Amino acid sequence: MTSSSQPFQNLVVIELGHSVAAPFAGQIFADLGATVIKVEKDQGDDARKWGPPFWEGASSMFQSLNRNKQSVVCDLRKPEHKEALLKLIDDRADVLIQNLRPGQTEDLGLDSATLLKRKPSLVYCNIGAFGNPGPLQDRPGYDPLMQAFGGIMSTTGEPGRPSVRVGSSIVDMGTGMWGVIGILTMLMQRQTTGKGGVVDVSLFETATSWVSLLASQFLANGHISGKQGSGASGIVPYKAYAASDGELVIAAGSDSLFKSLAKAVGRPQWCDDERYTTNAKRVEHQIELYRVLDEIIQSKSTKEWVVILENAGIPCSPVQSIADMVAHEQTQTLQLIQDVPNSEMKFFALPLRLNGERSDIRTAPPTLGQHTDFLFSKNFCSFTNFLISITNSFSEKYQ
Repeated sequence: MTSSSQPFQNLVVIELGHSVAAPFAGQIFADLGATVIKVEKDQGDDARKWGPPFWEGASSMFQSLNRNKQSVVCDLRKPEHKEALLKLIDDRADVLIQNLRPGQTEDLGLDSATLLKRKPSLVYCNIGAFGNPGPLQDRPGYDPLMQAFGGIMSTTGEPGRPSVRVGSSIVDMGTGMWGVIGILTMLMQRQTTGKGGVVDVSLFETATSWVSLLASQFLANGHISGKQGSGASGIVPYKAYAASDGELVIAAGSDSLFKSLAKAVGRPQWCDDERYTTNAKRVEHQIELYRVLDEIIQSKSTKEWVVILENAGIPCSPVQSIADMVAHEQTQTLQLIQDVPNSEMKFFALPLRLNGERSDIRTAPPTLGQHTDFLFSKNFCSFTNFLISITNSFSEKYQ
């Protein structure tokens, strides 16, 4: 672990977050070296109970989103708890991330206007459901609701079948990423102005960004693309096929790749077939093209087709299970899965490297209120002392 892979070592982030979006944003900062203090209610983040499976005292989902953090329990309606948190923010906080229910921060006096008045250099990130302003700004929301409301579910699944949710929490996690992008933008601005500011992101806005390419087609011609199945509207051939022993995705996304595919599957005449000479024509005639390709791909195994297609320079991939992906040599070589010190847990690291180095998992996810005593200690004089205390405790426990 070096400063190259931990660029935010001097950054302090307060996370008034729960569930997925805010914790994911906080985890990105924590993995990259920031001190992230997770403020939890007495019962803890609801995600601690989102299981089974449970892993060392909390749900695997919670654990995977909260490594490298500290946990303090605060009843923010108690004056002494609120004052302790305000002092922590005043003394050292650079960033505050919150995704509490609409109106709660205002009720508690922890809203952006109040805190920026106290500390103008603070970068304050609101993570909401529907966005602000708007007629739905006060409604709560979760990932599946926003996949539905934002149009994502109308594009998933097969035509003529019920809508399905994308299995991963792409709206929650995407919103966390947008929050990080906004915070970093504001921190860069602060270097020039000395002032912080407010970042607003929402699950709905993120959902619209994920369907923006399909929405652009609707805006261009008024046509609703509908369910995409395994393919992509406007590109043919570009989808999954059933081989004799599994599924295979073939992405011949250009005219030259289509010609290579035609030869590889034993149909060189397609190269000069007027129905297929351009992508636009292939889109027009995709039903008949896919009918023949479906039959051809069923004739061999996925491994056989991967060899044939890769030798022809055609992008393709078997549809892997998560177990397949975890075990694959590419995953292992990239060192994407990291062990947690003094724990049986292991998690996927951030999907990036800085100067060739991947950030480390330094500490296990905190138990509920693991660091509360430091915050309310009689010897607590400043946030600097708090940081020294928790750093020492980590050194003793994990080294």
